[in-house]
Amino acid sequence: MAVWIGTGGDQDMQRIAIKRAMPVPKKNRRLVGLGRRSRSIPPFSAPPPFVDPEVLTAQLKDKDDRISVLETQMAAQQAGYEAQMRLNQQMLEMMRRMYPNEVFPDVQDPNVQNP
Repeated sequence: MAVWIGTGGDQDMQRIAIKRAMPVPKKNRRLVGLGRRSRSIPPFSAPPPFVDPEVLTAQLKDKDDRISVLETQMAAQQAGYEAQMRLNQQMLEMMRRMYPNEVFPDVQDPNVQNP
């Protein structure tokens, strides 16, 4: 078993390599040892950080605007699909009239699921 040991301040990579190389005991369904809490994660007992309600309102408005744009794009895309489906059906009917002895497969609407 090789343990990677880096140079400089690369302690996280060293810790990962040690964790992979050594078995870690379990206690009460939790891993014990070798780990440490990240400083970016507050402890559970810490109150949530204060966020200005105006900032939250602005973020929600931004998300609502993005959702509205996506819904508009999806509606336009669906309209395009339906127009293409009508065109395909018209072309198929024209081909059936032009070549009555040929057998063409039925085109299924991809939005409709067969039971």
